[in-house]
Amino acid sequence: MKRWNVAAVRAAKGVRRLGCCTAYDSCFARLADEAGVPIILVGDSQGMNCLGYETTLPVNMSDTLAAVAAVARGVKDALVVGDMPFGSYQCGDDEAVRNAVAVIKAGADAVKLEGGASVCGLIRRLVTAGIPVLAHVGMMPQSVNEYGGFRKQGKTREAAERVIADAKAVEEAGAFAVTLECIPSDLAAEITAALKIVTVGIGAGPHCDAQWLVMHDLLGLNEQVPSFVKKYSSLAGEVRGAFAAYVEEVASGAFPPPADGDGAK
Repeated sequence: MKRWNVAAVRAAKGVRRLGCCTAYDSCFARLADEAGVPIILVGDSQGMNCLGYETTLPVNMSDTLAAVAAVARGVKDALVVGDMPFGSYQCGDDEAVRNAVAVIKAGADAVKLEGGASVCGLIRRLVTAGIPVLAHVGMMPQSVNEYGGFRKQGKTREAAERVIADAKAVEEAGAFAVTLECIPSDLAAEITAALKIVTVGIGAGPHCDAQWLVMHDLLGLNEQVPSFVKKYSSLAGEVRGAFAAYVEEVASGAFPPPADGDGAK
């Protein structure tokens, strides 16, 4: 596959389902890219997976720009999407545009932001400025304090209608794709059928045009994962075992092995 871009993502709807994931550094981004992952999200989920936070909320622009730049350096073919961290676009549209420009300059091909009708004015400004936007509706992690936890959204018909309205609004505003997070499967199917743009599900069932998984979850680096996650590996145990073997071999004198001279090349 040649380099993924927004046009290629749009063209995939109804033709090919896309398996997409997060990455936060150059090494794992390169491996995902070489494996054919079409969209790599530099998510604010780095807060929990890399920075030791309990939510995405403490992640700031410095964290985001450093991770976006690292991922972009490791990628040749995937579309790199930079997550706009909490506070970077709630501060007024002018500042939000400046922050989005910084994410693009760091190496992202597009930005992602959370919200439905409330952010459509900003989406229009960004798209007009030449910045592709991947929207995000349903359960929005940056609103965790409002929800009182990470809770499924759209469970009643009234709530479902609000999610549908938000999805249609971001499409009309110019988003090229929309994340549907933690909503019922039948609602995700309804939205996917109603929209012309690609839907990317996470915890939203099998009917979306594409899927997200957090890299640390799918690789089994996180041992406790949400119920919708499938682990494609169990790296936590392997990594822990490798560290333990190294520590033991150094302690026993088995590593480093005897060598002629001082080992310098």
